[in-house]
Amino acid sequence: MPRHLQAFTIVVPDYDAALEFYVAKLGFELRQDIALGDGKRWVLIAPDADAQTNILLAKAVGDAQHAAIGHQFGGRVGLFLHTDDFARDHSAMLAAGVTFDEEPRYEPYGTVAVWRDPFGNTWDLLQLKS
Repeated sequence: MPRHLQAFTIVVPDYDAALEFYVAKLGFELRQDIALGDGKRWVLIAPDADAQTNILLAKAVGDAQHAAIGHQFGGRVGLFLHTDDFARDHSAMLAAGVTFDEEPRYEPYGTVAVWRDPFGNTWDLLQLKS
């Protein structure tokens, strides 16, 4: 198998709140939810069944991790959700109550709009030009 990014972590305040947003609202796939003891869980999600890259939801522990929630990318957009149908996904996300920071923009590379998860992380919804 070629090298690829298997997973990355998003620090969240609560596993179940994160699952409620990403899985129940956005329709992401729950791939694993394994209890590790002492309240820790291994929680992997992905945007859809075909995604190669997973998101590990990690419950914040301690002051430094709690302070990082929503600021993991230094105020920049740090997550990029690609779609093959921007209008479909944008409409579905709006209907689900997702907060967009802007109206869709049409850039030389594609259609994009910045949105936030309830924890403050900034994402792009992005459909690249073919």
